[in-house]
Amino acid sequence: MMTVMNTETCDPAESAALREIFASRPEAVPPAGWEAVRAFEAEHGIVLPEPYRTFVAEVCDGLRAGPPSYGLLPFARMPSDWGAGRPERLLAEPFPLTGAWLWAEDEEELSEEEFDARTDPVYDHGSLVLGTDGCGMYWHLVVTGPQRGHVWLIDENGAMPFGTRPGESPMPGTPGFAGWAAHWTQGRSWFADA
Repeated sequence: MMTVMNTETCDPAESAALREIFASRPEAVPPAGWEAVRAFEAEHGIVLPEPYRTFVAEVCDGLRAGPPSYGLLPFARMPSDWGAGRPERLLAEPFPLTGAWLWAEDEEELSEEEFDARTDPVYDHGSLVLGTDGCGMYWHLVVTGPQRGHVWLIDENGAMPFGTRPGESPMPGTPGFAGWAAHWTQGRSWFADA
């Protein structure tokens, strides 16, 4: 069971921690401002989860160097290596997962069309891409659905949430964007067994 977070109100302690982590970094992109955040939300029919919403409006809108390995993307951008020909991203559609799914281990035989029909929503519905660690490993912030506010790693092998209790996922830690950023700052491995 995933931890329930307050994604509606920005916790001042989380905001202060994010400022400490990001604002003084020379590679930080200036904040986008509230007007840009509200315009993006209106365009996509969503409200970004806190504390990420306040972070991109007031602290910084990306980082040219980790997290992830190739930098934190500005909130309205996609990584340059995002697959051509992917379906349209639908942020207002709920993110379809509530627990880890390692499709590389799924024993069900699916045609390529059936596989794409099941996995495309995982990549393209209800999440912003925070960045990439390369090799098709993308970090997503869920913006719509039951996992709203949680950060997920999605790659060619499957999808798993960051910030669960040990034993629930290979990526235990404090859930949410602030927990994910703090974990990176501490230089810890994303995976429990690494």
